[in-house]
Amino acid sequence: MSVAIERLVNLALYLAAAAGPVTRDRVRSEVEGYPDSSDQDAEAFQRMFERDKDALRDAGFSINSDPEGRYWLDSAATFASNIDLSAQESAAVRAVGTALLDDPAFPFAEELRFALAKIATVIDTPDAPSIARIADERPADQGSAVATLNRAASARKVVHFDYTNSTGQHKTHAVEPYGLFVRDGRWYVVGRDSDINEVRVYAVSRMARLTANVSRPKSADFDRPADFDVVRFINLPFQYGNDPFEATVRIEPEIAWRAPSLTAGAGVLRELPDGALEWTIVARDRARLMRWLVEMGPGLSALDPELSQQLSQSLESVAALHSSGGSR
Repeated sequence: MSVAIERLVNLALYLAAAAGPVTRDRVRSEVEGYPDSSDQDAEAFQRMFERDKDALRDAGFSINSDPEGRYWLDSAATFASNIDLSAQESAAVRAVGTALLDDPAFPFAEELRFALAKIATVIDTPDAPSIARIADERPADQGSAVATLNRAASARKVVHFDYTNSTGQHKTHAVEPYGLFVRDGRWYVVGRDSDINEVRVYAVSRMARLTANVSRPKSADFDRPADFDVVRFINLPFQYGNDPFEATVRIEPEIAWRAPSLTAGAGVLRELPDGALEWTIVARDRARLMRWLVEMGPGLSALDPELSQQLSQSLESVAALHSSGGSR
């Protein structure tokens, strides 16, 4: 654990345990990790303490102050309930956490180190050797970009990025990031595009030259809508893009029981005389729809003639490639 993370943990635990408001001088003398006055002047300590308070607030701690320069933790506004884990549960959490820390696609490495430090326990179980691949496309780039987007969303700062949509068109966007989510190996950001005044979903893997507004870092650039819920924007993987079309999929009788999980409640289902289901859904990416049909099948087929022909040709190409030994 880095010195900075350890100092943050110590400060969080100190504020949580304090019987009342504490002064900066008490923090400096009683919290392990802060240099004493002989090693660091007051101005440098003040800057360090301010950075640490901002970091704790970003992590969900509500820290209040009064005009006399005293600080205390608002436990009612801070999600910091007691954690009581068994040895097996602690081992599992540490194993998963270690795997994520080694994943270049994971954008919250520092926050995770902080969380793991709060539940640190001496365990004989070795750290997990595996790497958890959250993103299946450009994992390192997505991890770095998502970290930037998450900071911008938390601080409510506008971001700018170049974007290539599913049809290959390039455009620069200015977006107010409201929230992020990951699905099927891709990170997405949801936010208001100021050029068109609409809330849109953008795939992080299609972004380039991402930057966040750094002017007035303590002031928000926008207000997030009070009723915003990122869950409403999590669609099926082939529903992202700018080229909407209506797709019709046949779900064979033997897998009709899977329809609720396959459709995720989207689109319209109609039962056919033979017990199969006809599913009509608005899609936006033909290639990803075909990939999804293959991954979720067998028992799924496209009823649209053009889409069905494309799918057949793609499968024939894959079969030919494998029959030739997979080499070119």
